[in-house]
Order: sequence, then structure tokens, then C-alpha cells
Amino acid sequence: MALIVQKFGGTSVGSVERIKNVAKRVIEEKENGNDVVVVVSAMGKTTDVLVDMAKEISPYPNKREMDMLLTTGEQVTISLLAMALMEEGYEAVSYTGWQAGIQTEALHSNARILNIETSRIENPLQRGKIVIVAGFQGITADGEITTLGRGGSDTTAVALAAALKAARCDIYTDVTGVFTTDPRYVKGARKLLSVSYDEMLELANLGAGVLHPRAVEFAKNYNIPLEVRSSMERTTGTRIEEEASMEQNLIVRGIAFEDNITRISILGMPNAIGSLSNIFTLLAKHHINVDIIIQSITADGNTNLSFSIKSQDLKETLEVLESNKSTLQFEDIETETGLAKVSIVGSGMVSNPGVAAEMFSVLSQNGIQIKMVSTSEIKVSTVVDEKHMITAVESLHEAFQLDVGEPSTI
Repeated sequence: MALIVQKFGGTSVGSVERIKNVAKRVIEEKENGNDVVVVVSAMGKTTDVLVDMAKEISPYPNKREMDMLLTTGEQVTISLLAMALMEEGYEAVSYTGWQAGIQTEALHSNARILNIETSRIENPLQRGKIVIVAGFQGITADGEITTLGRGGSDTTAVALAAALKAARCDIYTDVTGVFTTDPRYVKGARKLLSVSYDEMLELANLGAGVLHPRAVEFAKNYNIPLEVRSSMERTTGTRIEEEASMEQNLIVRGIAFEDNITRISILGMPNAIGSLSNIFTLLAKHHINVDIIIQSITADGNTNLSFSIKSQDLKETLEVLESNKSTLQFEDIETETGLAKVSIVGSGMVSNPGVAAEMFSVLSQNGIQIKMVSTSEIKVSTVVDEKHMITAVESLHEAFQLDVGEPSTI
């Protein structure tokens, strides 16, 4: 008998009928002789509806109260799924994140899991019950309810799999696996049989919404076998593992993209040791994530600094910088919105020089201006105008032959 963790996303539990379908998938795993822990998200667009309601009251709602509000969505799902399983004659029990012992850092709206006290889950498992846990949420040492950020249910599932030493973690979603890029935008996108932890982590961080980055981190750190599968179709999904098979010897395995990017340029800073440290330490204290960074020295010996952020963080970033202008000693700030990030990812890039040059050439041939660049061993990211985002993705997908061959299914 093995322990299996299953996670079902919002679309998979978007209606009572779909919750009943999820119950059948859970029962199948139970009937295979396994213990089962199920992690679920809020139903359908419930979280979006709750966010919209809050913003009708306040354009910038208090983060603590937002966590209190948003965690109610998953509570609805866990109870309905438990009822559906009981109706089929199976013993089940549902727990909120804090009831399940998920302890997080004291950060509202984007907390990290610090520890999981598993006894509350293990006891009913030993009695043969199916345990259902609300994803996306936990509790601090002081008893404050927190959320893990959008997509945090993936993190809950993989963290539970690690803490409970599960045999594997299956992520059920509304797609059949991990694709070379988003099939909703690129018709030639193909499903991959397998992706390495490192490739998946880059793709997730760069905008691929199929898995939450922290979930991939947990899986890699604890060597948890992952499979992304469809909750609607009975097909093999995509395995996330240490070493992925090199399909068709592809150098680039996937293309990720993300809109709503803003470039901030801080002008006229003193060219002094510690200037950059002061700025990024300050932003980190306010939990503002900075992505691509470019520094240049001006003719008069000062420093100009540009970096990219999510557009939703623009207001807070400007407030933090302006309120510390005298300390940071810069002259001016410029911003550019309406940008997007397009990235190519593949472990084969390590041993194949010229991939970045090919990417830049393809974008140039399509009349797309590159505004910022960032590289690592297995990825190249570019910032372009948002209006060119899909054209960039389509042209790169074709240029790196990601649309060649039959769909990767078994």
C-alpha cells in the first residue's frame, strides 16, 4: 500500500457535477489499494469573485483581511468533496490548511510553508479514511491565517507529499500535461512526455501557469515524483523528474511568456559601492520581486539602473523608492508599462552555443524590439512590447521546431 497525494484545481472542481467526477477519480486510487490525501482549490472562479467583491469596497484591501476572505473558497470545496465521497460509501474527512497543521511564515497573501505537523492527517489515514485538505492556506505561529499566493494549492500538495513521504503527487488540471507553450495561444503546441525539475522550475517562474514555482522547488528538493494530468480525460500526463528524456533532441524544450510587465529606470545614482545593495535590500524588505536588472555608467560618472517588475507592484515600488529618495540619492525615476516577457527554456542549451543569437535573430526578423535580456544556463528571457508577445512566441516556437512531430502521448 502506497500513499498518493492528488491535487485538483479550480476548473476540476468548478461545479457539483465536477466535484462528483473528482470523487470518482479519488475512489479509483483508493480502490487500487492506496491511502489517499486530496488537496483542492476553490471552485472555478470563486477566488476571482471574492477579489472583485473586496475591490468594490477598497481598491487596496488590507492583506490580512484578504487572506481571511479568500481562504473561505477552499473550505466550500473540501466539505462538498467529503460529502460526495461519503455518499459513495467511503469514509472521508476534510481539513482547512490550519487544521491540517500547515505552518507558514508571517506574511499575508504570499506566505511560505515552514513546517507541517502531520499527525492530524496521519491518524485518519491509519483508520482507512480519505483525507481532504484545503490548498493555498496555512497558519502562522501567532494563529494568523495566511495564503500562499495564486497557484498555492500546488505547493500545498507537494509539501504534503514531502512531509508524508508519499509515493507520488498527481496534479490534476484542465490540461492534459505540460506543453511546449500555452496551447490556447499557439496551435502547434505539443504535450511533452517528461520535463526535468530544473526546466519546469524555469518555465513556472517565467509565466507557465501549469505548476506553481514553489511546488516544483519542493518536488526537486525532496525528490517527489510529479505528474501533471487531466481531470477530464483519461490520458497519460507529463512527468516532472530529475532527468527528462530528450524528445527529438530538442535544445529548447518550452517557451513561457508573461504580460503586465513594467520596466523601472532609476537615473542619476552615485556610482558608489553599496548603491545597488541599498536599493534591492529596500525592495526585498517590502517583498517586491525584481526580475531582469541592467546597470550602466553615464558619461558624468553616475549610475543608471533599470529593472523589471510585475505591473501590479508598480504603485508600491514607486512609493518605496520616492519615500527613500534622499537616502538612495537618485535624480529621477522613469517607468515603461505595457511590456511582456518571452523566454525560451531547455537543458540542452548548456552545451549548444548560439541559442540566444538565434532567438534574437528571429525576433529581429519579425520586427520585434528587445528592451531587456536575462540569461541562465538553461533559459534566455527577453522583454518586448506586450502587443508583440504572441507573435514572438509563435515565431520562436516554429524556429526552434517545437511544433514538429506527433503529439507526445502514450
